[in-house]
This record gives sequence, C-alpha cells and structure tokens, in this order.
Amino acid sequence: MEKQPFSIGWYIIASAILWGLAILACALILKSDYMKVQLILGGGGMVKKKVIWMTLEAKIKKEHKDKK
Repeated sequence: MEKQPFSIGWYIIASAILWGLAILACALILKSDYMKVQLILGGGGMVKKKVIWMTLEAKIKKEHKDKK
C-alpha cells in the first residue's frame, strides 16, 4: 500500500470551520450576555490548540523523523 503525502490543507480547513462555528455562536448570543461570548471564544481557542494544532504538530514531527 502506497503512503499518502502529508497535507496541511485539511487542518487549515478544520480550523476555519471551528472558528466559523464559534463566531456564529457568539453572534447568536451577543445580544444577551458578554460572559457567554467570552466562554465560547475561549473554548474555541482551547479546542483549536488541543485538537487541531497538537495533532498537526505530532504529524509534522513524525514526517520529519521519517525523512531522516
């Protein structure tokens, strides 16, 4: 089975979708409460860092290690 090339594009798309959903959620409740908006954006940032960028970092390190 042939190894597929590494693509960062899917991680960028996933990140954009995540932030789009967070901003839409903020727009829906912005009228009522600032603290809820702050929690949604903070949660979005944490999810992005943990799910998207930590996974991407591990994948890049693995690719770099495989090339050596």
